[in-house]
Amino acid sequence: MSVGARYEAMLADGELRPDLFQKEIVAQLDSLQAQLEEPPPRGSILWRLAGKKPEAPRGIYMWGDVGRGKSMLMDLFYDSVDIARKQRRHFHEFMLDVHAHIRRARETDPGDPIPTVAANFARDARLLCFDEMVINNMADAAIMSRLFASLMEQGVTVVTTSNRHPDDLYKDGLNRQLFLPFIDLVKERLDIRALNGPTDYRRDRLGNAETWLHPNGEAATKALSETFFRLTDYPPSDGDHVPSVGLDVGAGRSMTVPKALKGVAVFSFKRLCAEARGASDYLAIARRFHTVIIVGIPVLGPQSRNEAARFVTLIDALYEYKVKLLVSADAQPDGLYPEGDGKFEFERTVSRLMEMQSEEYLALGHGSEEAAE
Repeated sequence: MSVGARYEAMLADGELRPDLFQKEIVAQLDSLQAQLEEPPPRGSILWRLAGKKPEAPRGIYMWGDVGRGKSMLMDLFYDSVDIARKQRRHFHEFMLDVHAHIRRARETDPGDPIPTVAANFARDARLLCFDEMVINNMADAAIMSRLFASLMEQGVTVVTTSNRHPDDLYKDGLNRQLFLPFIDLVKERLDIRALNGPTDYRRDRLGNAETWLHPNGEAATKALSETFFRLTDYPPSDGDHVPSVGLDVGAGRSMTVPKALKGVAVFSFKRLCAEARGASDYLAIARRFHTVIIVGIPVLGPQSRNEAARFVTLIDALYEYKVKLLVSADAQPDGLYPEGDGKFEFERTVSRLMEMQSEEYLALGHGSEEAAE
């Protein structure tokens, strides 16, 4: 089924509201789907024998405010395109994978590893879909232009979403001049489409749901479950089968996210803060998920200084990336660490937890670039 047909069905079912921005992009995604599904032209075997590849269909860069349907449209497009070699990747995870490939390539060949790495990815996918493109480190910025130019030369079509116009990516970043060729490449090889309709679907789906529930217990757990299902469109009848995912946290380590779907992750406090974890774990979570649900936060104190210290680091990471936080706890933020040694140091975290419940915070987009403004 085409992207357009699926989109019209969602409108008819009341899942979406009429949106001119979305409708125009859907028409373009429909066209791109047809191009990708078109059988190879006659004579293409001769191109392969000559070592050439047909030019990849032009990609699309969708950008706009949070909750305007960018990821939804990408999901519709990705699920609709009927080709064998396609991948949908979270952008941060993709770049971690790229750097790992570069390290391995350099172990066997001292030359430029980028063409080899791009060729390896191109063998597995002629369509790469990225969610939430954001550049927040110099290592990524320095290779983006050569990497994506090589991917496109290998016949890969790129479709991506971002909260930023290409001109504003890696804004004020260190050595940004190394990144400017990538911006030029995006403008040359991808259609830049704004998606800024009137409805913030992510905030709309959150509705008037409480973000801080206390005390812990069956009622709080039930309310958070309902919010999770509303945010992810996952049917409550399948609640026992919500998928878990593995998350690369760097240095060859990974962690399991018990429940994760469409950018929303669910954890217990014990899994996040009672186990030995550090800043890299929490930053990986903050980069990957726009919403985090934590259940079972207890009252803390001197007897649980290690757990409290990890919780402080976790909240710092979530706050930096403007992650939406929903919790069940045994107290309100100002009662989480009521007395004893360490209470003063916990006050900054209390302030952040209070801010994270505000309408102003909840309206912010996910990602470090918004946090920097």
